Amino acid sequence: MLSKLKEFDLYRRIPKDLTETTTHGSILSLCAAVFMLVLFVAELLAFLSLQVSTNIVIDPNVDSLLKINFNITILDMPCEFATIDIRDVLGTRQDNVTKNIQKWQVDATGIKNAYGDINHEQADLMHDIHHDIADLHANGVHAIPVDESNFNAWIDHHPYTFVDFYAPWCIWCQRLDPVWEAFAEKMEIEQIQISVIKVDCTENPNLCSEQKVMAFPLLRLFKNGQAQSPDYRSDRTVEGLHLYVHQQLGMDEMLSRMLPHEKEEHFALLAQGKDDHPGCLLVGHLLVNRVPGQFHIEARSKHHDINPPAANLSHVVNHLSFGPALSKNTQRKLEVIPKSFFSLDSTQSFNMKGYINDKLHQAFHHYIKVVSTQIEVNSHYVGADAILAYQMVESSQLMMYSEDEVPEARFSYDISPMAVVITRKGKHWYEFVTSICALIGGTFTVLGLLSGFLNIVFKPKKN
Repeated sequence: MLSKLKEFDLYRRIPKDLTETTTHGSILSLCAAVFMLVLFVAELLAFLSLQVSTNIVIDPNVDSLLKINFNITILDMPCEFATIDIRDVLGTRQDNVTKNIQKWQVDATGIKNAYGDINHEQADLMHDIHHDIADLHANGVHAIPVDESNFNAWIDHHPYTFVDFYAPWCIWCQRLDPVWEAFAEKMEIEQIQISVIKVDCTENPNLCSEQKVMAFPLLRLFKNGQAQSPDYRSDRTVEGLHLYVHQQLGMDEMLSRMLPHEKEEHFALLAQGKDDHPGCLLVGHLLVNRVPGQFHIEARSKHHDINPPAANLSHVVNHLSFGPALSKNTQRKLEVIPKSFFSLDSTQSFNMKGYINDKLHQAFHHYIKVVSTQIEVNSHYVGADAILAYQMVESSQLMMYSEDEVPEARFSYDISPMAVVITRKGKHWYEFVTSICALIGGTFTVLGLLSGFLNIVFKPKKN
């Protein structure tokens, strides 16, 4: 039985007396050993390392909503007027979105200096509707019209001046006009030392620009020529205006009785809350339909008409990204992916970019192409468990508006139907074994052929 089994021996031993050693054979054997060792080490390193590959597939994400994270500073707009609207190709329209958004007042350098609380809806204001302007003018005009030529002299001459900056086309100014006239008449009757005047901003654009009148009507109190912050923003009724004036006069009366150090403390507190620079920091996120659309920031108010020349939408995009925020731990896992395949910078290409414009009736529009990216960093993050990120390609340009349009900072996005799958994986053990066998067998075969050729070349010649 054993003798029959020997017939199947594929590796039969050749007796030593039938073999012959040669110098070139020894050299080839040494070269073969070194060559196989080098290839073995190279193949072992390849087996131990992971390879990165990419693939393009139809986006498998079935979520109906997409999250947009943003942190944007509007450099020249009060938070009370800064609003965010959403539009998309399905016809969705959301105006003045306030959910998940916070606002902070910022100073001239863009640094947050006061907490603005959660972005509530703009409060409703009461308006008097029972005053008739013709009846009020029967005994003369009480709210004195003032223009650029005498405005500064007027507010310097009077200890208190209450000014209505308005535009004739403004519907809210038209509603306020009889109320303002009735309030001015009441001040005269009570002989309160306050001058009530009004300025037509269509006739005095330079003055209104100097006073930074962004919306009509703007009601501002001046004391000895100095504007008192903040501006009046309460009910537009004779009673409301009357109460505001008495509060201001009462406060000045109280200040006159304070000790010097108490006055210093009081004015220091006022300086901290002063809103001379109308900048606004908008922070939060939006949930939008997973279709092409846009969100934009513009100036709007429920009880004002915006002054288009004063609407400057210069802004700094501190952060803008799509999808769920990546945690620090997840970002560390992504560091193993080469930059040529994926970079966190590609998911937030807007970060810390400024878009400044000092010309009228212009604003920047941004166009963003969003690509879903699934990253399989190891065997634990595969398929539905892969890390999801959204890369973007952006471009921006300055757009012109007509003189009666209010500019807006627009961010248009288009979501690609294709997704990028980045896979990081190594060889299986059987692939490694197959490669080693191929290397050893191939090396022996090739060098065996070379040895045979050299044997023929160096074969001793017969006499």
